[in-house]
Amino acid sequence: MDEAKDTENDRREADSAPLPFRAAVDALRAARLRPQIEVEPTPPPKRLAPYSYALEAAVVDGDQDLADGRLVLLHDPAGHDAWRGTFRLVTLVRAELEPEMAADPLLPEVCWSWLTGALQTRGLTYGEPSGTVTRASSHYFGGLSARPAASQIEIRASWTPREGLGGVPDTAAHLASWCDLLAQIAGLPPAGPGDASIVTLPQRRGPQSR
Repeated sequence: MDEAKDTENDRREADSAPLPFRAAVDALRAARLRPQIEVEPTPPPKRLAPYSYALEAAVVDGDQDLADGRLVLLHDPAGHDAWRGTFRLVTLVRAELEPEMAADPLLPEVCWSWLTGALQTRGLTYGEPSGTVTRASSHYFGGLSARPAASQIEIRASWTPREGLGGVPDTAAHLASWCDLLAQIAGLPPAGPGDASIVTLPQRRGPQSR
C-alpha cells in the first residue's frame, strides 16, 4: 500500500512539474540505448532539488552484471549558484577490478577522463563538473578465507548540462554518454566507429551474479 501511495504521489508531482523538467524526463524515458545495458526508473532523492528523476542501470552479460550505476536528474527552476544553471546530473558508477589493476596509480585519472571523454565524444557542452574516483579492496579471513581478494572502482560525479531551446537540456544525449561510460568501465567494446579511440577496461575479475 505504501509503495502504491508513493507511486501515485510521484505521478502527481510529475504532472505538476515545470514544462522544461517534464520534457527532460520524457527524453530520458524515450532514449534508445545499447541492448547490453538495462535501465529502469528508481525512486529519486527528495531533498536535493525541488524536482528530481532517477534511473538505475546495469551492464548485463547473460545473468551476470559487469557494472552498475545510478543517474539522477535534478531541477531547480530558480537556479542554483553552485550548478550555474537550473538542471544538474548526478551519477554513481561501479565495477569490479582485478586487484593488480586497482593498484595502478593512474587509474583514478583515467576513469575521470572516461566520464569527460564520453560527454565530449557526443559533442555535449556542460559546466561545473565535480566528483571523486574511489578504489576499494576487500580481503577475506576466517570462514571467508576461501574467497579471493576483490577490488572495486567507483565513480561519483555531477555536472550541469547546457540548456537548449525552452531551457531544456539534451538529457537523452547525456544518458547515452553515461551509458557509454558504463559500457567502458564494464569492458565492452565501443558502440560505434566514432568511439574506436576509447580504451576500455582490461580483463578483470569475473562478473557478479545477479
